[in-house]
Amino acid sequence: MSKENAVKIFEQKQVRTHWDENEEKWYFSVVDVVAVLTDSLNARDYWFKMKIRVKTEDGLELSTICRQLKMKATDGKMRETEVIAI
Repeated sequence: MSKENAVKIFEQKQVRTHWDENEEKWYFSVVDVVAVLTDSLNARDYWFKMKIRVKTEDGLELSTICRQLKMKATDGKMRETEVIAI
C-alpha cells in the first residue's frame, strides 16, 4: 500500500489515512478516529450527533474545520469522508 493512502492500525481498529505531499500533512478519517476513541458501535452516527450537539451548544460547525477526501470505504468503493489534518 502506498504512503499516500495507508491504513493505520490503532487499538486493533483501522484508521484510514492520506498523505498530502504538497502540504506535507497526514489526513485521518474523522469517523475512524471517533471509532477508536469512543468504542462506539456506530462511529458515523456518533460523529453526526456530535456535530449537531456542538453546533447547538457552541454555535460551531465542526464540518467547516474538516476537509473531505475520497477514501476506500468498507465496501471497497472510494467515498468522500471528513478528515482532519495533523
